[in-house]
Amino acid sequence: MSAFHTSGVTDSGASRSRVVSLDPLRMRARRHHAHALHRGERIWREAVSPADLWIEILHGNGLEPRAALAFTVAQDFEADQFTLGKLPPDDIEKLYGLQVQELSVFDSLEERALVQTRRSNIVLVEVDAFFLPDMRTVSYHREHEKTTIGIDVIDPDARRLGYFHHTGYHLLDGDDYDGVLRPHAPQPALFPHVEFVKRVREPMSGTSLAEVSADALCAHLLRRPMHSPITRWRAAFPEHVDTMIARGEAYARVYAFNMMRQLGANFELLAHYLQWMRDQGFDIPVQTHAGARKIASETMVMQCRLARALSRGRHDLCEASFDAIEDAYERVIPPLANIVC
Repeated sequence: MSAFHTSGVTDSGASRSRVVSLDPLRMRARRHHAHALHRGERIWREAVSPADLWIEILHGNGLEPRAALAFTVAQDFEADQFTLGKLPPDDIEKLYGLQVQELSVFDSLEERALVQTRRSNIVLVEVDAFFLPDMRTVSYHREHEKTTIGIDVIDPDARRLGYFHHTGYHLLDGDDYDGVLRPHAPQPALFPHVEFVKRVREPMSGTSLAEVSADALCAHLLRRPMHSPITRWRAAFPEHVDTMIARGEAYARVYAFNMMRQLGANFELLAHYLQWMRDQGFDIPVQTHAGARKIASETMVMQCRLARALSRGRHDLCEASFDAIEDAYERVIPPLANIVC
């Protein structure tokens, strides 16, 4: 069942009467199966956190997330990183009738989140992954790391909540609930950044959804980088390699996440989007889909190759990988712009 309704409950007394039991929460978590984008054979097991989160939020509410992936064509290189893949709020509203608004947290995060979830809205909040059970193999009760989750149900009496994160839907309770919402902690000097998602109109579907997505694709192609971001990355790469050698393995891992993973995962999502558009009947050339897949796979090869070279203290400029990625980019973005716009 969708978490969103066209109009939420506004009477605070009525909304507070809602009771959330443990069994329905468990049933929802068990029923929620990751979207096809997060299952099966993947080049990058996870894409980028904001996109992954929205894919599951949309999928969990019976909506088609692939329609929202047109933004991937506009990814740019910013001298020290690739732009992070985030679904634009305007696209989300046009495609799905969902509006993203900033939530003012003026006394208690728990109280403000309660008000919105009881109105059937989803609350997007930056939290510490130290308290997220789905991060068991990475950060859970090990390391402090900032990440964003989408909370849709809160039970303050039982100290538990349900939330979307990365590639699924999860539950947490007890001390983890306290760690995320900090219900009894003194008011902090700075609250985290919080947004909420509400339905303002009915979502698009079928042919209308695909046509609005095509309009979004044209708009994003019009704002694509003026010059190839791959070529500009290649020019900066020798200096980046020097820095990685000087700073060691820990920095190299962070670099790879913000470069190879961001670029490769973005273009893997683009490949899925182009295939979806083809399935909707749009004349998208096969070579653009293949080129996007090539960027996704070659960045993985490049990441492994660079890691091996750095472990041996070698200065590898990954020329073969750059040749392949540059060529693939030219077979994807310029032809799409010529066809769509």
